[in-house]
Amino acid sequence: MTGSEASPTFRLAYVPGVTPAKWVRIWNERLPDIPLNLLAVPAAEASDVLRAGDADVGLVRLPVDRTFFSAIPLYTETTVVVVPKDHVITAADEVTVEDLAEEVVFHPLDDVFDWDRPPGEPAFERPATTEDAVELVAAGVGLLVVPQSLARLHHRKDLTYRPLVDAPESGVALAWPEGATTDLVEDFIGIVRGRTANSSRGRKAPAPEPKGRADGRTGDTAGARRKPAAGRTAGNATGKTAGKSTARNPRAGSDVSKGAKRRKPRRRA
Repeated sequence: MTGSEASPTFRLAYVPGVTPAKWVRIWNERLPDIPLNLLAVPAAEASDVLRAGDADVGLVRLPVDRTFFSAIPLYTETTVVVVPKDHVITAADEVTVEDLAEEVVFHPLDDVFDWDRPPGEPAFERPATTEDAVELVAAGVGLLVVPQSLARLHHRKDLTYRPLVDAPESGVALAWPEGATTDLVEDFIGIVRGRTANSSRGRKAPAPEPKGRADGRTGDTAGARRKPAAGRTAGNATGKTAGKSTARNPRAGSDVSKGAKRRKPRRRA
């Protein structure tokens, strides 16, 4: 890398209510040399941020345009209704949309639900944000329906919430432009899906080198067996045979055969 080239970074956009801390921690453990930059974006703007290339991936709310984005659904949130702590609804463990029929329910402009018809009585005007709507609930002028993570995000001591069992639900997904699936994107996908650092899925691992066959007949010369030279085999065999013959007749000369008879010495006259 030359001095003029920027170090690689990875950019993660995320919408309100989503907590990416666990995945960020794992990224920093596995890829400490590649900084992960976080970008908080409103839910309605997440797709535009990804289309513009201002983030590599995003933790967004469904639905997304599947003709442009690849998306991996992660989880679906419980829908809750936010109420003052002294509201009559707090007497129940859970409520239905019908229970809200006579209540003023705020429908902020950044609402993440795709309602056919919002529950309850409409407010005089729509708050600009969910945070603004929470302030109005605290003032006792209406209620608010949100995913549970947003109720926790905007928690106040004077407010509480109850599950709304028959309302639409909000799904959270990991999304990125389909044509921009880089190696770093694959790394983050593996982290989100819970793969281990040594998992073979995700990035394509290099092809393994061919292993030698048991009979040594592959192109791997290191594993192949070499046949001994003919002369070496013959020499070894001859040497062993000769050695054995000499050992059995130590007093015989090298030209004495094994079966020859010894002559008596002549006497002198």
